Amino acid sequence: MDYIVLDMEWNQPWPGSPSAKKVLPVQIRGEIIQIGAVRVTEDQQVADEYQVMIRPKYYRHLNRRVSKLTGIKEARLKEEGIPLPEAMEQFRAWCGEDFVFLTWGFDDIGILRENLELYGLNTDWTLRWYNAQMMFNAQTDGSNAQKALKTAMEIFEIEPSRPAHDALGDAYHTALICARLDLSRGMAEYEQALKSHDNGFHGAELPGCIARKVFYDFADKKAALAAMSGEENECPVCGGKMLGSRWFSQPGHRYMDLATCPEHGKFLIRVRLSEQPNGLIRVSRLSYEATSEAAEAYARRAERADPEERRSPPRRRRRRGASREQKQTAES
Repeated sequence: MDYIVLDMEWNQPWPGSPSAKKVLPVQIRGEIIQIGAVRVTEDQQVADEYQVMIRPKYYRHLNRRVSKLTGIKEARLKEEGIPLPEAMEQFRAWCGEDFVFLTWGFDDIGILRENLELYGLNTDWTLRWYNAQMMFNAQTDGSNAQKALKTAMEIFEIEPSRPAHDALGDAYHTALICARLDLSRGMAEYEQALKSHDNGFHGAELPGCIARKVFYDFADKKAALAAMSGEENECPVCGGKMLGSRWFSQPGHRYMDLATCPEHGKFLIRVRLSEQPNGLIRVSRLSYEATSEAAEAYARRAERADPEERRSPPRRRRRRGASREQKQTAES
């Protein structure tokens, strides 16, 4: 069996643009524009590589943030890119018959499946996969915090030799890390690693998750949560506006709220806030069915809330000391 270390880059439409308003046959978080993969053999030797550029069909205009981060330009996609079905046929043939995917994070496989479904392609060959972050944590410091690829490389004293935010470059560096892990042990202990990973919210979707979306460039936490309760609080079924109830905080800059669509009922919304390199706030938003495990977690949290706090807003605190004018008035 081989380990296929996978990394991808994908394009997202600019919020409010015509592309962002397109109604697609399948909801996707992004359209794949680059795939990079490195084979790690059963005896954990870094072997051959695969890379392909994909010409987008739905989000044809490259988001300038994506272009800046990856260095990919529209001209390159038009010149080198091939249609996704052709790229997937090539990639699947390169992977071989007996393999599992390893990724650095939870997003890549989900994005891959969404893009396959968008074109009506089979997704069964993507079912066997593991997040190498979980194995790395379990076999190093035992933490459940999500670590950047750069941080893991520093811990293993691996010098970067490929460009970052390039699909093949990131896949290669991930492969070097994986080659130093006990992968067989990592797969055997994977379920336990997931359970200890912050309730699985960094992308390991709890049962019942029906929609995911990422938002960028909020000024602060207040603005981000206001948007998630307001203009971005859309029903995952019909896209209509929902009404929120109350955000409950969770560890790791995460919050959850129970929102209601007038037509389709209640949905549990979970968001995680993280700071972008430019200091603005990024929001990862997950939507769950009201009967999901995540919604049950919200109900338990709501029950623990202070009843008085639920019924009325907190009172403003009185000032500890009276002002000079107040004292003078009292003395006269």
